[in-house]
Amino acid sequence: MSSDIAKLILRVSVGIMMLFHGFDKVINGIDGVKQLTVSAGFLEFLAYSVFIGEIVVPIFILLGAYARAASLVLAFNMGVAIFLAHGNSMFLLGKHGAPVFELPFLYLVMSILIFMLGSGKYAINNK
Repeated sequence: MSSDIAKLILRVSVGIMMLFHGFDKVINGIDGVKQLTVSAGFLEFLAYSVFIGEIVVPIFILLGAYARAASLVLAFNMGVAIFLAHGNSMFLLGKHGAPVFELPFLYLVMSILIFMLGSGKYAINNK
């Protein structure tokens, strides 16, 4: 039972915290994401996929609905975020001593853990 609660806490934490990033982009726009996308040589409209990765996918993870598949999409989203935002500065340290890509890397690792562990007992489709 405690492992199912741990899976729930992991899913809810990742889902809610990632939704904050998505809502920020809804409220403030994605001009920065567009700029990073274009400067990396991709088409600008691909920047809009950030809404899938930071709003739709976190809702699925939060509810435990196809959480494994959703977590793979989130992992891909975080890999792209690391590449676009920190590709040239991967090994620089931030003002508190951690790598500059710390936050997206943590989301990447946590989404891989959700994929590996599954959604647990307390989920919409608890398989």
